[in-house]
Amino acid sequence: MTTNNDSSSVDFVTLGMFIIDDIYPSPTAADQTPRKDVIGGAGTYSAIGARLFSPPPTSKSVGWIVDAGPDFPPELRTVIASWETGVLLRPRDAPTTRGWNGYGANEHRAFKYLTEKKRLTADDLTPELLGAKSIHLICSPMRCVDMVLQILHRRLASFGDDEAKPVVIWEPVPDLCTAEELENTMQALRYVDVISPNHEELGSLFSFTHSTGVDKTAVEKQAQTLLAHGIGPSGQGAVVVRAGKEGCYIAANHASASSPSSSLSHWLPAYHTNAARVVDPTGGGNGFLGGLAIGLVHTSGDLVEAARIGSIAASFCIEQVGMPKLTSHRQGDGDDEAAERWNGESVSERLADFRTKTR
Repeated sequence: MTTNNDSSSVDFVTLGMFIIDDIYPSPTAADQTPRKDVIGGAGTYSAIGARLFSPPPTSKSVGWIVDAGPDFPPELRTVIASWETGVLLRPRDAPTTRGWNGYGANEHRAFKYLTEKKRLTADDLTPELLGAKSIHLICSPMRCVDMVLQILHRRLASFGDDEAKPVVIWEPVPDLCTAEELENTMQALRYVDVISPNHEELGSLFSFTHSTGVDKTAVEKQAQTLLAHGIGPSGQGAVVVRAGKEGCYIAANHASASSPSSSLSHWLPAYHTNAARVVDPTGGGNGFLGGLAIGLVHTSGDLVEAARIGSIAASFCIEQVGMPKLTSHRQGDGDDEAAERWNGESVSERLADFRTKTR
């Protein structure tokens, strides 16, 4: 898989949404205090996954969109500003998109919108965001096709024939990962470079339910079925299945730009092996995909290394309720990445440790 090497200043953009969450613990939780005004949303988690590996000044290369209503809490603006991303923060007359999250037994999560959602489309991309090297979409199969076609049409009109195509990472919307949508899903595959359901969503496409844990044999078989159908315009795309505590499964017809003729079928473990480190898994999958996308851009398409980067991004996203905390920042003219600490740790050091363990 090759990546875009044009002169665009934007490495990543997501068309996932920003949501302000109210979170209510499960009845068995020791602390029953609800958490209000928590930064959330699939777009936000994917943006932070990319941001973790983009210290200033490259943090401005992480693009995402926030529609802020008159109810937008000032303290959230302060947090977003501290990340120094290329966020497009737009005023909205209607209330900010808000969600209610309630947890029950076995980490079951219920969700409903409290205000009208503001769904993003290809038309929301500014000329700068339109030129992004990688694009994250979370949507239905047919909407995926429509958005990719619109994006490519606008890019052609704006940049001409010489502009390399972006890497498109498609996260299927969970509710439409059903057997009835399998045919539409297959049709959408040739428009994207990576499709990434989680293991339960992938199973649901094939009317399969994981009885206990993750049936790795089933995951591999189902992923290979998608791969055999052809992913991407030239059939050189990939399936990356997010499998929770079991890590992720990567399948592709080639492993990297340096070995385009080889095939790839590979499991990577999750970074966290201690369940006590996992506080809230809600945004882990979205954060993984932001890391994966930025990894593909930074490594010229090395899927395994990009998946490692995605795994580390996910590990930071699930250690707390809400976003990981930027606990220290740049100091003088030194190494920006070395100076940053997220949840008190260095992102690059955690990646180096994981790379050693999975090599």
